[in-house]
Amino acid sequence: MNRPAPVQSKLARVLPLFAASLLAGCNMVVLNPAGDVALQQRNIIFISTALMLLIIIPVIVLIILFAWRYRSGNTDATYDPEFDHSTSLELIIWSAPLLIIIALGGLTWWSTHKLDPFRPLERISAGRPVDPAIKPLRIQVVSLDWKWLFIYPEQGIATVNELALPIDRPVRFDLTSTNMMNTFYAPTLAGMIYTMPGMRSTMHAVLNKPGDYKGFSGNYSGAGFSDMKFRLRGLPNADFDRWVAGVKGTALPLNTANYRLLVRPSEKVAPIHFATVDPDLFRRILERCVEPGTPCMTDVMRRDQAAGSAARTAQGHASMPQNGKAEGAIFLAPRNKGSGANVTKPGGPPPGQTAPGDKRNRTMSMINPLALPGGSGTARG
Repeated sequence: MNRPAPVQSKLARVLPLFAASLLAGCNMVVLNPAGDVALQQRNIIFISTALMLLIIIPVIVLIILFAWRYRSGNTDATYDPEFDHSTSLELIIWSAPLLIIIALGGLTWWSTHKLDPFRPLERISAGRPVDPAIKPLRIQVVSLDWKWLFIYPEQGIATVNELALPIDRPVRFDLTSTNMMNTFYAPTLAGMIYTMPGMRSTMHAVLNKPGDYKGFSGNYSGAGFSDMKFRLRGLPNADFDRWVAGVKGTALPLNTANYRLLVRPSEKVAPIHFATVDPDLFRRILERCVEPGTPCMTDVMRRDQAAGSAARTAQGHASMPQNGKAEGAIFLAPRNKGSGANVTKPGGPPPGQTAPGDKRNRTMSMINPLALPGGSGTARG
């Protein structure tokens, strides 16, 4: 008669399979970058983790050591119920974390400036500085509901949910959004950067390895957020040129009419190629004036500034100078400055100790100490 296997043996066989099934779905793209910026960000993660482990591992070891050393069954351990302080122990406990925090702070400060997305690249990869003769590829990124629009202004093409980049060429992204705030994130390329309606962000990056990668939105923006993904392709220069020629071979133009159809909310959109693109489209998207008859933000601001200048001139006030800095009151005409009695200045010296209850004493920040009647205390104003 076969006896059932013990529960422990069953768990020993099931748990490894369960752990393997969880790890099977993991793709640590952040730790496997294809671009130099993402590589430097990964190295910062490694360095920060190592610095923190310098204190975490000793603490864990000491917890186990102390628990074993001072267990109730160890009669050889020193028992000191009156112990409350040790200067040397306090120095060790506080100096090590302090040094680690200083190191992490210095690393954070350096990396924040070094990897600023608005800062042009200084190198293609380690030991390979950027060639000043190579012009960065410009790509205009627009986040829509719920898809990504990529405009190549120099090539005169546009794509939806497909971003192709030449290998080892610096890229400058100009990013904005149509409606909702989003986050452009390609883990193998660079870090996250927000896209906001009416505002333009900038990011510089480079892709060093050919291949197919993924990008997505890292900011919740509605029902179709989870499928707001795009294909990132790293291509050698010759293959990138052929890809551009293939996109130009399509018959679909990205004009105002097609953009108005594209901007409508949609989910799980397959890649779309546009052979031509309106060269002024990105500016109008940024200034929120794609719809016919809608004034652009610069036109509204220019009109408001002109109206404000006319109003100030009509009232006799100084007008706004050309550099945009308002003139002070010293430049106003005497009739516009106004005049009147200074109501905040105290009317004569306060009574002080001669009349402690006088309201004029409130105009002073402090008066000399006054002896309280019948006591040794003092009162201050």
